[in-house]
Amino acid sequence: MKEYFTMDDFEFEDKTVLVRVDVNSPIDPVSGIILDYSRFEAHRQTLKELKNSKVVVLAHQSRPGKRDFLPLRPHAMVLTKILGRRVRFVPDLFCDYALEAIQNMKSGEYIMLQNTRFYSEEYCLKNNPENTHIVKELSKVADYFINDAFAAAHRKQATLVGFKKKMPMIAGRLMEREITMLNRFLKLQRKPKIAILGGAKVEDSLKVAKSFAERNIVDKILTGGVVSIFFLLAKGYNLGKGTEEFVKKNYEDYEKLISLSQELLEKYPEIIELPVDVVVNAEGKRKGMPLEHLPSPYPIYDIGLDTAIMYRNMLKDAKAIIVNGPMGVFELPEFSLGTVEVFRGIVNNSALKIAGGGHTIAAIEKLGIAKYFDHISTGGGALITFLSGEEMPAIEALKESYRHFSHLK
Repeated sequence: MKEYFTMDDFEFEDKTVLVRVDVNSPIDPVSGIILDYSRFEAHRQTLKELKNSKVVVLAHQSRPGKRDFLPLRPHAMVLTKILGRRVRFVPDLFCDYALEAIQNMKSGEYIMLQNTRFYSEEYCLKNNPENTHIVKELSKVADYFINDAFAAAHRKQATLVGFKKKMPMIAGRLMEREITMLNRFLKLQRKPKIAILGGAKVEDSLKVAKSFAERNIVDKILTGGVVSIFFLLAKGYNLGKGTEEFVKKNYEDYEKLISLSQELLEKYPEIIELPVDVVVNAEGKRKGMPLEHLPSPYPIYDIGLDTAIMYRNMLKDAKAIIVNGPMGVFELPEFSLGTVEVFRGIVNNSALKIAGGGHTIAAIEKLGIAKYFDHISTGGGALITFLSGEEMPAIEALKESYRHFSHLK
């Protein structure tokens, strides 16, 4: 049953359209140059389809207190390159300068307004976002609001949720695809379904693992990276000084994460799979060892070959696979084997294949295997929130707007 508007529901020609995107990107702190265009590329389809509209782009960059909390002029320049038509930067969000710029637009023109997070109203979590000046003023000069910012959809901020009753709030092409593909994985009934959770964001992975196990979403969770290290510690393995010093130094909530890992292992021993061997960084050299040969004075940098083969065999018959996180320090060639072997096991399968997370995407791009995935998510925290079954304020706002304006269709 339809829950939200998509871009197929309206004609946008000659209309003024607010488009919320997420182009929050890494920036060189010295030169101010944007280092990665992938988030801009992700919005290309949505923005291109509006070529006969008056397009007003809303976005943010970083947050207060960070070195890369900057105006969006460089972002407008990147969008100009990607769209092949000028995107004019307007250093204002909702005051007279911005409103006049919008009112003077002609069809086919694009402008980008100032960083939404420069304005404290963007963060009005306690107050009603609809009552902010941002929403009130911009609503006066626009016909539609398109939300394409999936990567920020877990935030309850004025430019993400505030327009829901002011005008039809519509899912952009990226937002629509993210919701559709992630729901397809969650709701698919064919088995086995496998989640691969690795990387260094342990709390996020444990949250997803807990949700997947509780809701019976997957049949197996294959662990790697620092995630598997916490599970091995929780199971009582003495991993050695090098590894234990690393996790205690880098994870302030170490005890809490160990406790949660123990709880999951006790409740779901049949679902959570741990490495049977590991690779340590012996002064720059790869040294594999089975778990019974631990502890080691050297830190663990990868899963072992036996584990990689075991995981690949488990993936052979999978009907759906989701991967979030590499198996080890894949950036160093000496310790990339676990990630390479497991990711090859994913792409050699005809299952529904979904990937997410910055390091996962970096590994996929490094291996040149992006074309083998059905969907690569742009979300970081938003992806974790969605997969964990928690509320997504921006998606709930889309649904509420659909209910409010459904009489228009």
